[in-house]
Amino acid sequence: MSSTTVRRKSNTFYVILIAGAAALGGFLFGFDTAVINGAVLSLQKAFNTSSWLTGLAVSLALLGSAVGAFFAGQIADRYGRVKAMVVASALFTISAIGSGFAFTIWDFIFWRVLGGIGIGVASVIAPAYIAECSPTHLRGRLGSLQQLAIVVGIFVALLSDYFIAVSAGSADSPLLGVPAWRWMFWTAVLPAVFYGMVALTIPESPRYLVAKGREPEAANVLTKILGGDVLPKIEEIRQTVLQERQPKFSDLLGRSGGLLPIVSIGIGLSVLQQFVGINVIFYYSSVLWRAVGFSEQSSLSITVITGAVNIITTLIAIAFVDRFGRKPLLILGSIGMTLTLGTMASIFGNAPLDAAGNPTLTGSAGTVALIAANLYVFCFGFSWGPVVWVLLGEMFNNKIRAAALSVAAAIQWVANFVISTTFPPILQYFGLGSAYGLYTIAAATSFFFILFFIKETKGIELEDM
Repeated sequence: MSSTTVRRKSNTFYVILIAGAAALGGFLFGFDTAVINGAVLSLQKAFNTSSWLTGLAVSLALLGSAVGAFFAGQIADRYGRVKAMVVASALFTISAIGSGFAFTIWDFIFWRVLGGIGIGVASVIAPAYIAECSPTHLRGRLGSLQQLAIVVGIFVALLSDYFIAVSAGSADSPLLGVPAWRWMFWTAVLPAVFYGMVALTIPESPRYLVAKGREPEAANVLTKILGGDVLPKIEEIRQTVLQERQPKFSDLLGRSGGLLPIVSIGIGLSVLQQFVGINVIFYYSSVLWRAVGFSEQSSLSITVITGAVNIITTLIAIAFVDRFGRKPLLILGSIGMTLTLGTMASIFGNAPLDAAGNPTLTGSAGTVALIAANLYVFCFGFSWGPVVWVLLGEMFNNKIRAAALSVAAAIQWVANFVISTTFPPILQYFGLGSAYGLYTIAAATSFFFILFFIKETKGIELEDM
């Protein structure tokens, strides 16, 4: 084996390590947003909340995420990507402790919003950092690590909810003298602290270092990432930086005063990723399955299986995103989501209701609904889950990347908030069939959006975007 080949493998291993470390923010992002799944009904009982207030308790953290995402670009451009990750870690840690100790629904919401700000920061910084530190031929796969970390975080959160509930007997029962649902939030403390510690061990983004005039440091980082003579790459980055100034919101506006088309497309991707309803599965699935007759433990078991499916499909995306490209995967995902969501809308819309007004799945309907739900997660997992984050990390040029990604991510969290807040009342007043019908329409819309508005970015240098 030649020394060049050994060096290239060493470089690749190093890049995977630092990208994986940055993606730990995605793990906390997934863990923190999904851990509430097993605690929703217990929260409602403990604090005696209505369906609307329960929905707000789940989803107001997402508005915090929108705030964190909106300001993350400014923090990252002023203080660096690594320091922004440390800030996110601190907010995660404080939120996890406070949520478990909450005395009322209102201070619970405060702690969740605080953690949401950390989620928002991490959701912007990780894809930007990974894109800026990745060789072009690996950028899609490494960018997908963010989504892989998110879905692993979701899976671990659902798994910990399951084991905590089983150990205590239910989420309402005491575990070591404390209601089990409180332990569900405290489990986030260790990974939150670990994320901050790991962030302090990785190098700063070379593009940030060049922008700050720290070119020798940038050269050292690029040598570890790319190997060989990195001076041409430094010069290439310098030329793009020379054309830049501190990004402002006005940079995202065209001559007519409206948003630049590429920014509007990024926002469209963000909104549609949420409007297909994926987070209803991860925030409310245990409630959903209990509503159609499954026990608490069976419902939590189903959510764990769904989380595992999400991990497997994200691995498929990582394997193929740089081979097949971004656009084909998104198109296939849109078709699959439309069919599976349509199936669920039909099954739940036509199911007979029990005395409490909940649909009851008889005969093969329950099996078909379970298969359709997991196939829906499969279709999202290899396409709209990871690929949207890859695109958002790479589709904007260097001049506007941080600002545009902040806006697109902030809008994504607002869209997530809308979907998560409206699901409980839609479920209560209109039923599951109507909810899935709305998500089916969004999935069908996503197909045409990709077909007409998205251009392939596979193999294009960030400096050429």
